[in-house]
Amino acid sequence: MPLYEHIFLGRQDITAQQFEALIETYQAIIKDNGGSIEKMENWGPKVLTYKIKKNRKAYFALLNIDAPHEAVAEMERQMGISTEVIRFLTLRVEEHETGPSAMMKRGDRDDRRGGRFGRDGARRDRNDTRRPRDDHKTTTAKPPADTNGKSSAPAAASKAETPAETNTSDDSSAAAKDSAGKTEE
Repeated sequence: MPLYEHIFLGRQDITAQQFEALIETYQAIIKDNGGSIEKMENWGPKVLTYKIKKNRKAYFALLNIDAPHEAVAEMERQMGISTEVIRFLTLRVEEHETGPSAMMKRGDRDDRRGGRFGRDGARRDRNDTRRPRDDHKTTTAKPPADTNGKSSAPAAASKAETPAETNTSDDSSAAAKDSAGKTEE
């Protein structure tokens, strides 16, 4: 017989007991038509990404079915008539997954990462000071240059310059004398 995975969503305003009764009803339909349910998982109520038939939440259930096509078609027909079922999906698969589904494993994943707020569980306050990024280096602005090319900043600012930037050759002293001569004219 073919294998199916079937997921359906129940309305948010029914109780958990009513949803369990729905699951049992659809399991009975499969069994009455010559099939079997290999695994059933009730995922419980979950928030939907978007509204479906005016519902923001829904009860989810997964059924791994080993049944003829007619049994699955009858179950889907009954779900289409029901007002408690808002959506369903049936997929034919080559083989069923062994063990719990990904939705049932999902709770374990949060424990491995240390929960929602980090390893120690404490949430950092918004006003806490943060360390500066390692790749961000603070730079100091160079003082504006004078009209003759010399810096008008005091000697403390000139210490920030690297030795490669300071020019001690005779050409610089000649340029300084020329600029001094121009100011006298």
